[in-house]
Amino acid sequence: MNFKISKKDNKSQARAGKITTDHGKIETPIFMPVGTAGTVKAIHFKELKNDIKAQIILGNTYHLYLRPGLDVIKSAGGLHKFNGWDKPVLTDSGGYQVYSLAAQRKLTNEGVVFQSHIDGSKHKFTPERAIDIQRIIGADIIMAFDECTPYPCTYEYAEKSLKITHKWLGRCFEQFNKTSGNYGYSQTLFPIVQGSTYNDLRKQSAEEIASHNAEGNAIGGLSVGEPHEMMYEMTDLVCNILPKDKPRYLMGVGTPENILESIALGVDMFDCVMPTRNARHGHIFTSEGIINIKNEKWKNDFSPVDENGDSFVDSEYTKAYLRHLFISNETLGAMISSQHNLRFYLWLVETARQKIIEGSFTEWKNIMIPKISERL
Repeated sequence: MNFKISKKDNKSQARAGKITTDHGKIETPIFMPVGTAGTVKAIHFKELKNDIKAQIILGNTYHLYLRPGLDVIKSAGGLHKFNGWDKPVLTDSGGYQVYSLAAQRKLTNEGVVFQSHIDGSKHKFTPERAIDIQRIIGADIIMAFDECTPYPCTYEYAEKSLKITHKWLGRCFEQFNKTSGNYGYSQTLFPIVQGSTYNDLRKQSAEEIASHNAEGNAIGGLSVGEPHEMMYEMTDLVCNILPKDKPRYLMGVGTPENILESIALGVDMFDCVMPTRNARHGHIFTSEGIINIKNEKWKNDFSPVDENGDSFVDSEYTKAYLRHLFISNETLGAMISSQHNLRFYLWLVETARQKIIEGSFTEWKNIMIPKISERL
């Protein structure tokens, strides 16, 4: 993997760059649609490529390991061949499930024993196993196995967790370095900064992660319930320690406002389920604000869902029609809104990149954030 910065903003830490992988190039800053089980919910890959203009998607190691299973994915020739997506893929190691499935797992220094949310069967993930599984899945960018700490948590818990995460990281790199990909293209391992919301732990973790000189680095354990200002404080602290010539990935973030503020802090890569999850509930992100399309006020509104045609691929659909689909429980409503929200997120980072190159990012950001955060 290669990363090249083409332009830096004069009034913030924002930068425009390009990541090159064996499956294609990724222009940063970038938003990565979440395809947990090898699919982005309610979206055809043709739409994802041609209309939404996604450049990279995510898969989740834990979920793909359970279904369809490693034998199926390996027999297909890797996830790219299995699902037909020929652009870059990033996989989460399953570390987030250490957090989200807290009631169904047992964590030790060796690894984690999970109880499947599907059938209750038990499965053990270790750092080595997480790397091996991601080798079989075949993502271009794979993540180190870590523990994502909850918020709030005590300093003692966060410190103990961080020590485990750092030990696991060493084992991840050892396993990664002594193995190779299965399908004839290269894979890149990103370590993950943890440390909860404690400055000294975040600093310690960022320094440890930076010392590995990886081709890219991730920031985890944020957007888990802490106040936004605290998230920005931790992100800023970490970005000032991580190598400036390597891409920085803020995991699981977030709202459009979060993304613009984090780009200003020096983050290059984002993912979040919010655009598709909210879309299925009728919450629509637009360049003028956030719409709850189920509200009565849109019943006779025959204007496009978003007046900004660049940020919405299906401008022929009106607010009234989309509301009708949701009120009628038509599946097409979730499909249209998911497509729209993803396109909006991609439009947002594309425009941010353009403004960075033009030298007007900060001014544009300060205008956009109040608009896109308003509930219409």
